[in-house]
Amino acid sequence: MYPSLKALISQTLDIECFLEKPKDRKFGHFALPTFSLAKTLKKNPPEIAQDFAKKLATLAEIININVVGGYVNFSLSDGFLQECVKNFLTPKFLKNTKEKILLEYVSANPTGPLHIGHARGAIFGDCLARFGEYLGFEVVREYYINDAGTQIENLGRSIYIAGRHLFFNEAYNLPEDCYRGEYILELAKEAKEHFGEECFESEKNIADLSVFGKDKMLEEIQANLAQIGIVFDNFVSEKTLFKEWDNTLAQLQKGNGVYELEKKIWIKSSEYGDEKDRVIVRENGEPTYLAGDIIYHRNKFKRSFDKYINIWGADHHGYIARIKAAIEFLGYESKNLEILLSQMVALLKNGEAYKMSKRAGNFILLKDVVEEVGSDALRLAFLSKKADTHLEFDVEDLKKQDSSNPIYYINYAHARIHTLFEKSHQDFQSFQGQSLEGITESLRDLLVLALNFSKVLEDSFSQRAPQKMVEYLRMLSSEFHHFYNEEKILHTENEKQILSVLKIVAQALFQGLELLGVQAKTRM
Repeated sequence: MYPSLKALISQTLDIECFLEKPKDRKFGHFALPTFSLAKTLKKNPPEIAQDFAKKLATLAEIININVVGGYVNFSLSDGFLQECVKNFLTPKFLKNTKEKILLEYVSANPTGPLHIGHARGAIFGDCLARFGEYLGFEVVREYYINDAGTQIENLGRSIYIAGRHLFFNEAYNLPEDCYRGEYILELAKEAKEHFGEECFESEKNIADLSVFGKDKMLEEIQANLAQIGIVFDNFVSEKTLFKEWDNTLAQLQKGNGVYELEKKIWIKSSEYGDEKDRVIVRENGEPTYLAGDIIYHRNKFKRSFDKYINIWGADHHGYIARIKAAIEFLGYESKNLEILLSQMVALLKNGEAYKMSKRAGNFILLKDVVEEVGSDALRLAFLSKKADTHLEFDVEDLKKQDSSNPIYYINYAHARIHTLFEKSHQDFQSFQGQSLEGITESLRDLLVLALNFSKVLEDSFSQRAPQKMVEYLRMLSSEFHHFYNEEKILHTENEKQILSVLKIVAQALFQGLELLGVQAKTRM
């Protein structure tokens, strides 16, 4: 609805217009602000609004025009709404850009099971991918495996020490940089089954235990993600990419992006906003952690996508300038890389801090929370606020069967509509809509809100703000529940007309939930 309405008004007024929702519903369905046009048109906003109102009055699609200061407020005609219903949720409003996006998210180190902090970025990324694909973009989901460097070696050493404790009765004394938690003991037992007890007889086997542990953890991470409906198209290994390091360094040197000092090689990241230059090769000739990320981003840009999106934890904020600098020195445009930050989550249970997992050590496992509240409730909770803001929620609230629980409230609206169809002996799928001519004001308002789905979807994706879709679904559910409680629906003269609108409402709820990765319920 919104794209066609905006195009119609822009063509009529010969301007690129922006429409917004009036703060007070009595003013109409939409408002056209004129303040930004005052300088261009050399008139004050109220004058412009009056001129625009006269031109819009010639359109059959618009009714009840009123001017308030610099705003032109108006409602939509039944005929226009009827046309919008015909095209609702069809590909006609979707972009056909064929723009290719490489979306990288999660990328947690494969040294342990996923904790609840990883889940927020995972769900955020998955939701953006779903939105983008529905809007016609080609989105590739990618997971970058940090399988090079000391963290993997430390995982192998942790398993080795656990094995010496379990099978050779040695004290279980883990060094500071080793990994803790019952999962390490589990990995040692699995390694014994795979290699035999002899793998713990010598430290020379730590390398094999490292690879074994990494592979097992990656399998578990994939299983954890599958629990919340997340799959990836690509898994890219940092270790495999290191064969490209010499060529990457040569490209940085060609771009005058590095220099040698104190037997180290530094990248000139301060030239692009970093607080200081960074070491990418140590005195011993070994590339640093940053070097691995530079290789990976060179590999990304060589694959020629139109847009690159990374979702990182908020603790990586200082890393942005370094990567952007490297991209520029490599000869690519850093503006094509968009980095989104995801804040950590504070989890409560009955108002108290959620219990840490013994299996993971000092973390709350994603798996544990999913088993307690379910994937749908968790996804909606994580998507209810902007990803870069703090999020705190109580898992007990996600179990409540009332309006305070958003997943219940939205699903209840969807299920209620299906129940109405059953009671009216109408098949929801095959039901043909009735003419909307002469519908009541309350029904028209509900329909306009439902038809605004496409605008909400585009805003949610372009602004990287899935919470806008969650807010919209809650609002649409609220408006429906209010209508349901105030109006008689079944066994009325206009029953089929009402059901025609309610089917649109249900379709908007269903599609919105599906794009959020949530299954809509038809019975509750």
